[in-house]
Amino acid sequence: MKREHYIPFNKEFLLEQQIAAFADDQKKVDDFKKLFDIVEHYYHYEAFNLNRNLKQNYALFDPDLSVKERESFAGKSDFSVFKETLLTVLAHGNYTRVDDETLKKAFKQSDLIGLNLSIDFNAFKDYEVYVRGQHKAKEKVSKYIFWKKEIEVEYYDRVMIYLNYNEADYLKDNKVKLGKMPIDPGSIGLKIFKRVPKNDLETIFPNAVPKMSTRDKLFFWVPGIFGGFSLLSTTVIPALIGMYAAYQSGEAIDLLNSKASLNQGLIALGILCLYLFRQYNNFINKKIRYGKMLSDSLYFKNLGNNSGAFYSLLNSSEEEVLKETILAYSFLDKSLQPLTAEELDDQIESWFSANFNIDLDFDVKDALSKLQKIGLGIEKNGKWEVIPLEKALVTIDDLWDNVFDYNQKTAKNQNEEL
Repeated sequence: MKREHYIPFNKEFLLEQQIAAFADDQKKVDDFKKLFDIVEHYYHYEAFNLNRNLKQNYALFDPDLSVKERESFAGKSDFSVFKETLLTVLAHGNYTRVDDETLKKAFKQSDLIGLNLSIDFNAFKDYEVYVRGQHKAKEKVSKYIFWKKEIEVEYYDRVMIYLNYNEADYLKDNKVKLGKMPIDPGSIGLKIFKRVPKNDLETIFPNAVPKMSTRDKLFFWVPGIFGGFSLLSTTVIPALIGMYAAYQSGEAIDLLNSKASLNQGLIALGILCLYLFRQYNNFINKKIRYGKMLSDSLYFKNLGNNSGAFYSLLNSSEEEVLKETILAYSFLDKSLQPLTAEELDDQIESWFSANFNIDLDFDVKDALSKLQKIGLGIEKNGKWEVIPLEKALVTIDDLWDNVFDYNQKTAKNQNEEL
């Protein structure tokens, strides 16, 4: 699997792991917890501002709002600002975009449903898929009629799909069939899912329509055409022609042989029809399984839709940022000398590998940037260190106190007026 920045542990667990090194010093334990309690509140405040920004600039494209509500945001919602903010949140949450090659591969293959899906991409101005976290699991799939095969399936832990729908005129001109999908042209759809098979990513597209594969078509049409033609031309039709010719000429009809030949042909034709019905029924069963998978995805795997997806994204973004800050500060604090970014990166990744057998690609540049931004990290000549814990508490407390400076500015302005 590809190494990724995502840290598969919650912030409380990582915090406890870091303070275990000085568990005998209760004051330091308490101060460390206080420090990151304030840091967490500060990041939560930043996430709140991002959420407000997203909602403001998404409102014009939100399909969950009425037309009248959306129109009220004309001139207030900015698409470019919305997209830029969304990408920022995804980056903070350690989501990565699925490239076109991986998507095309997923569209061609199927691990679980064994069904080809057709997607009319003319419905979208743009579409993107972002993922985070991966794992493998054993699953049983039907191979033949009475045999199931166990395969290893690779899953994405989280998947977000971004769909920017074309305008109504474009959909009409290009004869895009949306069927019964409640899609609002010109809107932007966002959906977050959990545990999606890597090779079944096409199932999260709302306009994915099941279609017969080349194999299904061959198994259905080849036996039907050639078998039916062969049976009709060698048994049924000759028997009927013979009976009709005898009737026309007034000759005695050999009913026994004619009926036997006709019955054999009809029985064989009936068997062929049963075979064709079974092949078609297999395709229908696949469609039913796909429908069930889709229902399960919508009911059990869906974590948020449209503006409701912001909470999930911002929550994961906020937590990832805090986890990176905890790890970077803790390892620099324990170090007896300043470290380069590469040295810090190696130490943290080695710690995950040795303690949890996880091959993690820690985003050290982002972590150090966060430390520097909140005043806890210092860089000199390419080497990094953090301010001591007691001083860090004062620094971060000042940072939090200055977040809301409305009263101070108001008092200052009033004094100047006096």
